[in-house]
Amino acid sequence: MASNIHKTKYWHKLDEDRVQCDLCPRFCKLREGQRGLCFVRENQGGEIVLTTWGRSSGFCVDPVEKKPLNHFLPGTPVLSFGTAGCNLACKFCQNWDISKSKEIDILASEATPTMIADVAKMNDCRSVAFTYNDPVIFHEYAIETAQACREQGINSVAVTAGYICEKPREEFFRYMDAANIDLKAFDEDFYWKLTGAHLQPVLDTLQYVKNETDTWMEITTLLIPGENDSEKEITQMCEWIVEKLGSDVPLHFSAFHPDWKMKTIPPTPAATLEFARAIAIKAGLNYVYTGNIHDTEGGSTWCPGCGQLLIERDWYELGSWHLKNGHCDRCGKLIPGVFEDKPGDWGAKRMPIRMPTSTIPVNIQ
Repeated sequence: MASNIHKTKYWHKLDEDRVQCDLCPRFCKLREGQRGLCFVRENQGGEIVLTTWGRSSGFCVDPVEKKPLNHFLPGTPVLSFGTAGCNLACKFCQNWDISKSKEIDILASEATPTMIADVAKMNDCRSVAFTYNDPVIFHEYAIETAQACREQGINSVAVTAGYICEKPREEFFRYMDAANIDLKAFDEDFYWKLTGAHLQPVLDTLQYVKNETDTWMEITTLLIPGENDSEKEITQMCEWIVEKLGSDVPLHFSAFHPDWKMKTIPPTPAATLEFARAIAIKAGLNYVYTGNIHDTEGGSTWCPGCGQLLIERDWYELGSWHLKNGHCDRCGKLIPGVFEDKPGDWGAKRMPIRMPTSTIPVNIQ
């Protein structure tokens, strides 16, 4: 296994004692031996290095709908993995044991980009997803893995909060075939108080990915009771999406559950997600979904032309399928996304994968 220390290029020297990381809008200023808020990028010898290259918190084959992506190869399996750390400080983090970890010891799996691509191929995964924590912080590892996957015809999926600077953003999304980007709220105070970040860089990323790249993009908003679930804020957010990104970007409203530093907030009622979905549809969005609740109507894809059920979803299980060559088979309307003639049959299975210790991929089920 190669060294876990990997050189990076998005930084510059401030003075003899400090360097500034230019990967994300935090612009962490670090003295020798210090790490950024993300925990994985460190000043070593006057340079910023990535300390977790080739190390993961674990691998698992999931349905692509779990990312969530509803318009990208529905029903197909995706090999998911992440590392430690995160460049946001969300008090409501649903994966806090990974993203908020300050312990390298949680990184039990070691794998080179080529090994990851090989294992994905052997397990018939159509894609590899960088998820669980934000892949922008392991920028170099994610890109090299995406390159290895592309050589084998495997797609790369980024599940990200989109908090990244312009130049690294351009390089990163050049290699991503699909992305689900968290738009955590449509309010600067929410972003600052509950995530320690700012809203505008995320909006910039959304516009860049949708308007300047070929990356397929979907958006997720986790609705937290009393924080970002008002009719006014949801309406403003949806109107912005329609104006800046278009009516065809899929939007997922997901249910919050008490976790990390917000354990006294109650879970999001299903009625809140259903109400948000109705607001979004009224604002002009064509594909709006509910998540983390059992809602076949809100989880399914409907034709905005004739109203036909196109892709029936019950959690992660697919049912009726009425697409033909990416079009509604009743009215012929083109449905945006990446579709094949038939859906995959992976279903709701979750299959943990242990990376091989040799260079020969082994599927451990």
